[in-house]
Amino acid sequence: MASLVTAPSATLAAGTWQIDPAHSHVEFAVRHLMISTVKGRFGDLSGTVNVDGNDPSKSVVDVTINVASIDTREAQRDTHLRSADFFDVERFPTLRFRSTRVSGGPDDLKVTGDLKVTGQLLVTGDLTIRDVTREVTLTITPEGQGKDPWGSERAGYSAKAKINRGDFGLTWNQVLEAGGVLVGEEIKISIDVEFVKQAAK
Repeated sequence: MASLVTAPSATLAAGTWQIDPAHSHVEFAVRHLMISTVKGRFGDLSGTVNVDGNDPSKSVVDVTINVASIDTREAQRDTHLRSADFFDVERFPTLRFRSTRVSGGPDDLKVTGDLKVTGQLLVTGDLTIRDVTREVTLTITPEGQGKDPWGSERAGYSAKAKINRGDFGLTWNQVLEAGGVLVGEEIKISIDVEFVKQAAK
C-alpha cells in the first residue's frame, strides 16, 4: 500500500470503485469483564463506491460483510459469536452498510465533478445486522491513491464509527458477581479499505 500512496488527500474520479478484499478488513473492539478490551476482525468483505460526477454528495457506498469470517483469535469465542446468541450466522449470514448521504467533515467537500477530499468525510447510511437496520455515521479519512504496477487506479481509505450492540439485537450478556457485565455494550469499529477503479462500461 505504501508504494501506491501519493498524498493524504485524494480525488476519486466519477464512476465505480470496487473493494479489493485482499487488502481490506473491518476491525472491532469491545470491553471485556469491565477491565480490558477484546479486538476482532471480519476478513471477508465486498462492495463498491459509485461516485456521482454531477453531485458527489449523492455518491453511494455499498458494503457487505461475511459474518462467518469473524476472527477474535479464540475459536470457542468465535463459535459463540456466530451462534444465535449473537450474529446467528445460519439465519443472517451477512452484514450490510449502504450509504444515504455524504457530507464534509472538518474540511469542506469540494464539488468539482469528482469527489474532492481535503480532510475527513462523514458518510451516513443504513447498517443492517441480523434483521435490524439502524442509521450509522462513519468518519472517513483518505489515505492516498495511485496506480499499481499493472496500471489500475487504487485508493485507500480508513473509517471509524461507534455503535451500541443492543440497538441491533445483540443483547446476550452475563452479570458479574462483583458488579457490571461480561461484555460491554459499545462497539468501536475501525475499517481499512482499498478500492480499485473499474473500467467504464
